[in-house]
Amino acid sequence: MDRLALKEKKIKSLVSKHQKFENQLKKAFRSISTDDLTITSLKKKKLKIRDEILRLTA
Repeated sequence: MDRLALKEKKIKSLVSKHQKFENQLKKAFRSISTDDLTITSLKKKKLKIRDEILRLTA
């Protein structure tokens, strides 16, 4: 596999992870028992992945 194909595969993987965290956040906001620390942690993970995607696509 060439570098471009590997980069695209990595980006697709990161987009999938980003969507997974988005779904977890939506579920956490709907749940009464979710604490702020959990939500903050999910947001940080999601932002870290978004930053990585932006770095790879720049």
